[in-house]
Amino acid sequence: MKFKDLKIGFALTGSFCTFFKTIPVIKELVKEGAEVLPIMSYNAYELDTKFGKAKDFISQIEEITGKEIIHTIQGAEPIGPKHLTDIMIIAPATGNTIAKLANGITDTPVTMAAKSHLRNENPIIIAISTNDALSGSAKNIGTLLNRKHYYFVPFRQDNPITKPRSLVFDETYIIKTIEAALNNEQIEPILL
Repeated sequence: MKFKDLKIGFALTGSFCTFFKTIPVIKELVKEGAEVLPIMSYNAYELDTKFGKAKDFISQIEEITGKEIIHTIQGAEPIGPKHLTDIMIIAPATGNTIAKLANGITDTPVTMAAKSHLRNENPIIIAISTNDALSGSAKNIGTLLNRKHYYFVPFRQDNPITKPRSLVFDETYIIKTIEAALNNEQIEPILL
């Protein structure tokens, strides 16, 4: 068991089209012995989309982890003081969430979870999924790339023809990124 007794905060934000990539990773982490604490942004927790119903995602994640999803700021605040996480991953991390993290804005369960987690100087992993990564979000991504305790799942252009500014993480690298971040290393290459 690769991650026996490791406490992983796993946060999902509103890039609903990538939930099918992240939920199997949660399952794999649990299988490898990790204690996964699920966290969802307001939108991820509440919105039904063409990619699925919120209640179905919630049910699936809670069944896999055996834990109730943190979905309020009040629920996320104790993460740091109570040392509930050793490492945190935000997958998917939208441009909106990345902007808030880069600028110290704490107004969602996920940004509060990250802020609370960071008080213990533990690593946070970012799995980018945003249509404006190579435009409006580029500055914020650059900020986090240069900030201590932040690590990135390798990413690539989503679809350079129809979405030329979009970037998306490669889920096959999430576990390798966790392993590297636990050793204070950024997996390379970041750009695929």
